[in-house]
Amino acid sequence: MTKKQTKRQAKRILGIIIALTVILGILLMMTLLLMKEMKADRENDKNETTEAIAWVETTDGITDVITTEAVSTTEEPTESPEEIVNRELEELVAHMTLEEKVGQMFFIRADASFDQTTFDTYHPGGILLFGQDVENKTVSQLRDYIGSFQRYSTYPLFIGIDEEGGTVTRVSHNSNLVEEAFESPRNLYEQGGFEAVIEDSHKKSSLLKSFGINVNFAPVVDYSVDYGDFMYQRAFGNNIEETCEFAEKIVFAMKEDQMGCVLKHFPGYGNNGDTHTNIITDYREYDIFVEQDFLPFQSGIEAGADSVLVSHNIVVSMDETYPASLSENVHRILREDLGFEGVIITDDLAMSGVADFVSVDAAAVQAVKAGNDMMIVSDYAVQYDAVVAAVQNGELDIQKIDESVIRILRWKYNLGLLEDLGTY
Repeated sequence: MTKKQTKRQAKRILGIIIALTVILGILLMMTLLLMKEMKADRENDKNETTEAIAWVETTDGITDVITTEAVSTTEEPTESPEEIVNRELEELVAHMTLEEKVGQMFFIRADASFDQTTFDTYHPGGILLFGQDVENKTVSQLRDYIGSFQRYSTYPLFIGIDEEGGTVTRVSHNSNLVEEAFESPRNLYEQGGFEAVIEDSHKKSSLLKSFGINVNFAPVVDYSVDYGDFMYQRAFGNNIEETCEFAEKIVFAMKEDQMGCVLKHFPGYGNNGDTHTNIITDYREYDIFVEQDFLPFQSGIEAGADSVLVSHNIVVSMDETYPASLSENVHRILREDLGFEGVIITDDLAMSGVADFVSVDAAAVQAVKAGNDMMIVSDYAVQYDAVVAAVQNGELDIQKIDESVIRILRWKYNLGLLEDLGTY
């Protein structure tokens, strides 16, 4: 190759290199411009303030340019309905007094002597009706009786009753209120299957709501197979799968009717006796509960049960010291292992299963320590004062009280009792 040819080839290579450099430069500039535009778009998405240019014609006819600060039209992220309710519940609890909070945790036994002073002093969260409160009353008398409690109360009340059907019928036992008493779910299932049981549940809820009752302490989801068991007549049937289905279907039916439901009696009576009259100790192995007694409760919880009532049985495999109603471990199992997030209620703290075990003034305090949100009590004055004092002296954490009250008020909201949270 001659020297002239070599120079020509070198120039050609140099030209290629220059061309490639120019192309790369152009690509780099385009990339930078694109990145700049993307950054500007991100800044706009972040709702940052930008400057806007406005052309304004002045009075002398000269067009001028001014800059103004543009107002962003991007809306703030909105709260979901659930988030709004949670926030309003927290705000409501934050404005309640200690006495009002503690009062909400008591489901007290009804008394015809209750007056405005009773509610101003103790602020109960619920009133539980027994047979004597319903017996011989007419429809209008029962409505007036219940209505008086609601009028006395600052916050809407749970009005509860045990209307299980069969051997436990408070309302339908009174022929002034209903022509025929409700049958037990066990008998109804034998006659017409689940269709009859569900239809009966709707009838119960409709009747109770017509009187102003908003919580039925049902269904009983204890599993009992021996006719001689204390709970046999009140339990659903001899098949655990059917009992689980019963729990699920009744919870769905009651929620459809906006009637408060209470699964009872956790962790399950089994073949044990009556804690109304005795301290009952359950010696069954824990595996039996996991494989059997827990299952209907689990079905009801998964169906959205509002509340679970805990019995006074001492279940040795869970806590050999305290009755279930006062046991922290039993409540831990219910919360963590079964995943229940609703309201936990004790059976009546005046029953022998507790009254013979712990002093009256200590029962409610221990019940709160264990993890109960609400307590059924007859001697409410003593129990209420004890819980207030325990919070004031630091024995009970106010945060624990607040958490329970939020659960209670959320249940009331779900039942349509707290229609406008901002008005309280």
